[in-house]
Amino acid sequence: MEGEEIVELDDRTWENTIEKGEKPSVVMLYSPTCSHCRTMEPFFHQYAKEFKGTIVFARLNILTNQRTAEKCGVRGTPTFKFFCSGKLVSELVGAVYPAILKKMVEEVLVHGESCAKNRTEINYDITGYG
Repeated sequence: MEGEEIVELDDRTWENTIEKGEKPSVVMLYSPTCSHCRTMEPFFHQYAKEFKGTIVFARLNILTNQRTAEKCGVRGTPTFKFFCSGKLVSELVGAVYPAILKKMVEEVLVHGESCAKNRTEINYDITGYG
């Protein structure tokens, strides 16, 4: 079911593809054992074909890439994360209505760049504990 429209990511390719990527991207963080992921998979592939060339569609198996899954704060699957200029601009969790997923892709294409520019970076090295 893999198509060339979807990039399969791992811990090593995440940074260059997503965080340093030039195009907006949507990543499906999934588990092969997740029934909701299997439900969403055909729609993810359909939208990858429909929006090919305008937004990067990628997948990351959280079972074999736990470092990135932890870094992204994945609590459930599927988790869809939307990035623009390497910055997270939105996310959806679970087997959402396919129309909502498509609408979010369209919103990122329209507003993602300005949203990314106006986001405040979180410095995780700073804590409130001295």
